[in-house]
Amino acid sequence: MVYENGAGSSTPEARRNDVVRAEKDRFGGIKWGSAFFGWLTAIGMTVLLSALATAIGVGVGAANPSGADQAADQAQQNAETLGIVSGIVLAVVLFLAYYCGGYVAGRMARFDGAKQGLAVWLWGIIIAIIVAVLAAVAGSQFNILDNLNGAPQIPVDGSLMTTSGIIGLVIALIIPLLGAIVGGKAGMRFHRKVDQVGIDHQDGVVG
Repeated sequence: MVYENGAGSSTPEARRNDVVRAEKDRFGGIKWGSAFFGWLTAIGMTVLLSALATAIGVGVGAANPSGADQAADQAQQNAETLGIVSGIVLAVVLFLAYYCGGYVAGRMARFDGAKQGLAVWLWGIIIAIIVAVLAAVAGSQFNILDNLNGAPQIPVDGSLMTTSGIIGLVIALIIPLLGAIVGGKAGMRFHRKVDQVGIDHQDGVVG
């Protein structure tokens, strides 16, 4: 069997691009199922990374020989610095968590990695809106995201109308979006490597 090269494709990479283009035309686009599993991965990683960050913070505090009163005084004096550090840690946690979520979605969907990452982020927004509505109608006990540090939430108590609320909302929305898109493209890139190996192998098959 002899595999014919695509028209105008003179290199293995060009032939791979032709094959990928044809496959993408048929199977591309957002895959909401893959994105949902990516969102579950992102939430799980958010919990794990938040717990790790908290454990590290507790460990650093335990290693500090100063007493509780002195530690409280230092925290009060450096409240602004502590807030900045907490914001940075939260941003890193969210970026890594949603990078993993986007990567899972991109690997599962195979094509359109950036769109899969966007869909992971959209799942987070959709779930947050649903939870916010449930909490507003049925009570705060239905706010299942409240115990997940960093999970996107829609404030219903007016807390958004503050500087810290706006900054927190930006971190909770923009950082996960960037992480999910980058992760989605990384997950998709794995398949392009696999496709290239197939094309390279095909070039040497004559039977």
